Amino acid sequence: MSRFAIAGIQMHITTHRNIEEMRQRMEILFHLYPWVEMVVFSELAAHGPALHASQPKGGSYEREFAEMARHYDTWLIPGSYFEELDGAIYNTTPVFNPEGEVVTRYRKMFPFTPYEKGVTPGREFCVFDVPDVGRFGVSICYDLWFPEVTRTLTSMGAEVIINPVLASFVDRPADLAIAQGSAAMFQSYIFHINGLLAGGNGYSMVIDPAGQILHRGNVQEEMIPIEVDFELVRHQRRNGILNMGQPLKSFRDNTVEFPPYQPGFDRGYLNSLGPLQKPARRAGKTAIAALPAAMPATDQKTG
Repeated sequence: MSRFAIAGIQMHITTHRNIEEMRQRMEILFHLYPWVEMVVFSELAAHGPALHASQPKGGSYEREFAEMARHYDTWLIPGSYFEELDGAIYNTTPVFNPEGEVVTRYRKMFPFTPYEKGVTPGREFCVFDVPDVGRFGVSICYDLWFPEVTRTLTSMGAEVIINPVLASFVDRPADLAIAQGSAAMFQSYIFHINGLLAGGNGYSMVIDPAGQILHRGNVQEEMIPIEVDFELVRHQRRNGILNMGQPLKSFRDNTVEFPPYQPGFDRGYLNSLGPLQKPARRAGKTAIAALPAAMPATDQKTG
């Protein structure tokens, strides 16, 4: 079987428990699209960007997600949640099979520092197989800005990249450009699924392995059921994107040892950029004078 149906769910997220709302969206999804075989939510869909809502590995959130996967007989990637593990907090995506079993977990390698404070970076790449279908890779939001992550996943055989997102900043157009470019560079489907409200500003996107946009979202709740074709990925990796460029094979056959990845590389320029922190107000900027509580009576207009 080369075709497989995946649905992204873009929904409103609060900084409180959102599990019941996620369950309701799945009920609607499977009423409308019973042919869907995998469901993907946005980053931190369970509780929003609320570090205090962190859960232990295998905690109550994961147990409820497992029940949802079993109930709907579907693969489920419920976005991510803050996971407590060995005294650290990770931004973690669990992957459930239709039996409700956790087949793998991915911990975000590139927390959105300095804004995503208190989150420890993960160190392990994540791919998993859907039997008799194909191989998937998982990254979370800002990870997509680092081609090293997607390069590794595709070099491990990932054909579809699942990328839950919580994105709401003014750089969102760059996010979308990177998602589209990554699909073409790595000849992969990419499911770039964002949330709304505390969960992001929407514009979820699904891109095919030639970099062509299959769905460009907006700023309202959406269900995005897309049937992917793994044979299309394999054909384009063998023959080139639209029978043209073959970037995975070109990278494989290249013999350059890229200097920034080698021990002893001079990191002087990178170090000169300064610490990783939020930009401060420019030095010497004067404070804005406070306005008077009310205008004097003599200055007020009369009519």
